[in-house]
Amino acid sequence: MFMRPKILALCLLALLQGCDSKNKTIKIGLLMDTLQTERWQHDRDAFVKRCGELGAQVLVQVANGSDATMNSQAENLLTQGASVLVVIPHNGTTAATIVDASHKAGVKVIAYDRLIMNSDLDLYVSIDAVGVGARQAEYLVKKLPKGNYVIIEGAPTDNNAALLRQGQMEVLKPYIDRGDIKIVGDQWAKDWLPVEALKIMENTLTRTGNKVDAVLASNDGMAGGAIQALAEQKLAGKVLVTGQDADLAACQRIAEGTQSMTIYKSLTEEAYKAAEMAVAMAKNEPLTEKTTMVPNGKKDVPSILLVPMSVDKDNMMATIVADGFQKKEDVYKNVPKENQTAAK
Repeated sequence: MFMRPKILALCLLALLQGCDSKNKTIKIGLLMDTLQTERWQHDRDAFVKRCGELGAQVLVQVANGSDATMNSQAENLLTQGASVLVVIPHNGTTAATIVDASHKAGVKVIAYDRLIMNSDLDLYVSIDAVGVGARQAEYLVKKLPKGNYVIIEGAPTDNNAALLRQGQMEVLKPYIDRGDIKIVGDQWAKDWLPVEALKIMENTLTRTGNKVDAVLASNDGMAGGAIQALAEQKLAGKVLVTGQDADLAACQRIAEGTQSMTIYKSLTEEAYKAAEMAVAMAKNEPLTEKTTMVPNGKKDVPSILLVPMSVDKDNMMATIVADGFQKKEDVYKNVPKENQTAAK
C-alpha cells in the first residue's frame, strides 16, 4: 500500500521518457560541395528555414570541392545522429560510397540537384537539367539560327553537366548538321569555375580571330568568365551569352546588356521540397509527392524534377524580381533610370 506513490512516480517517469524520445528533434545532415557560388547560399538558407519550420535541425557541412572531405563529413554526420543525409555531391560517381555507408547505418540519402551515380539512392530532388540545357539552346537558335557558337560545359565530374549537354545538343544538332551553326569551341570547365571559362573563351577568341557569335555557357558563373574575355576584346554585349541560376551578378549583366539570358529555377521551391521529403523520410512517413524515375547506372531512382524558366531583360521583373529572388534596386543598380524601361 505504501509502494503505490513510488510505483506511480516510476510510471510517470517512464511515460515522460517515452514522450521525450518521441519528441526528440530530428537531425538532417546537409552535405554541400561548395558555398562559393551564390546559388548554393540560397539553397542552404531555404533548406534550413523549411526544416526548422517542420521541427527539424539541420547539420550543415561544406566540402569545398574535396571528395575525401565530403566522405569524412558524411561519417561525422552519421555519428552525430543524422536521420537522413541530403547530399550535393562534388563528384556524382565517388559519392556512391556515402550512400553505401549511410545505408549500413540505417540512414536514407537524398541527392540534391546533382544525381549520385551507381548507388542505391533513395530519392533525387532537382530541376529538369535536360530541360535547362534545351531552353538555353532554344534561346540562342531563336535569336541567332546561324553563326559561330562556343559551348562551355560544366564539371565533367557532375552528371548534371552531362544532362545539360544532352538537352543542348538535342536542340543544336539539326542546325549543326545543316551547317547553319558551326561549333568553334567546345570544352568542359573544371568544377564549373569562372576562371576556367575565362581561359577557354580567351583561347577560343585568339584561335578564331574573335569570330564568335554566341556562347552557350552552362551556368552564370562561367558566363561571367566568358563575358570578361569578351569585354577584353570589346565584344561584351555584341555576342549572345547564356547562363543558369539567376545569380545577382548575372541578372545585373542581363540588365546592362552583356549577358543575354539566364535560367531561373525556383531554388526556394527546390530546397523546400527536399526539406519536406527529408523530414518525411526521417519520420518514416510515405512520400506522397509524384515522382519520375531517373536511371543512375544501378537503379531507376524516384525523382522530383522541377520545371526551369528562361529569363532575359524582357521578363526579369515578372519572374526573378516578382518572386523576391532578387531585388529590383540590386538588379538595375548599374543601369541609368532612363534606360530601365524593362524594369517598370
